[in-house]
Amino acid sequence: MELTLVVLAAGMGSRYGGLKQLEPVGPSGEIILDYSVSDAIKAGFNKVVFVIRRGMLELFQDVVGSRYEGLMAVEYAFQELEPLPGGRVSPPGREKPWGTGHAVLASRSVVRGPFAVINADDYYGPSGFIELAAFLQSATSSQYAMVGYRLDQTLSDNGSVSRGICRTDNHGYLIDITERTAISRTAGGIMAEGTPPIQLDGSEPTSMNFWGFMPDLFDHLERLFDEFLEERGNHPKAEFYLPAAVSSLIGTGDAKVRLLSSSDPWFGLTYPEDRPMVVEALAAIAGKKD
Repeated sequence: MELTLVVLAAGMGSRYGGLKQLEPVGPSGEIILDYSVSDAIKAGFNKVVFVIRRGMLELFQDVVGSRYEGLMAVEYAFQELEPLPGGRVSPPGREKPWGTGHAVLASRSVVRGPFAVINADDYYGPSGFIELAAFLQSATSSQYAMVGYRLDQTLSDNGSVSRGICRTDNHGYLIDITERTAISRTAGGIMAEGTPPIQLDGSEPTSMNFWGFMPDLFDHLERLFDEFLEERGNHPKAEFYLPAAVSSLIGTGDAKVRLLSSSDPWFGLTYPEDRPMVVEALAAIAGKKD
């Protein structure tokens, strides 16, 4: 079976201030993506697709893709502003592509079987890949999964973050995902943007864009993206978020999404000040393996 890892890497790291996907953080100069690809290979994934901007192709081939050639199949997909369905054009002032849902849709031409989706700049740990690979090997159409992490383990000490907060039923399936913005630790606890601010307890299962899908997702995304553009395509900063698209499919009964959990910590590079923590955490993981 072809199990594909789709890596979302088109973002240029606007808050971080550069190509954080290529930031060396491991004891031997590894980037975070090296750990994810290695963990995916060990779990049984045999192909990786990098979703990037077309102008990044040569850099990614030289610096990233070349690391994994011979270990698994390597392909690229391109997330760009256009073309758009229905002959639409991007609104004046639009600079960035259309969000994570659009990024996954961009990989359609090179994904032919079950697939996982991750961010390029997040460390997920090996257990989530093992759980997800096992799920995908027996899943059928419209049976998806998400690996979740506790909210309080996904925050940055150096600024606020946005997170998809998940609700589940008694059988471990997602009911919905609510995007919360400007989440940070305060003197009053963990708070999210709202009027008044929304208090969270930190135990909420949280989406870190670690998904498992069957290829029928692409038909759903194509339809939902067309509806999104019809409603919001004239807004220069509107984004077609993957969690919102999945939430919509859950709400209409078009998909069931199992919540899987990881026994590993999550960490990532959101702000430049996060780097020392990531370096220290990866050094500790390497020390445990030695």
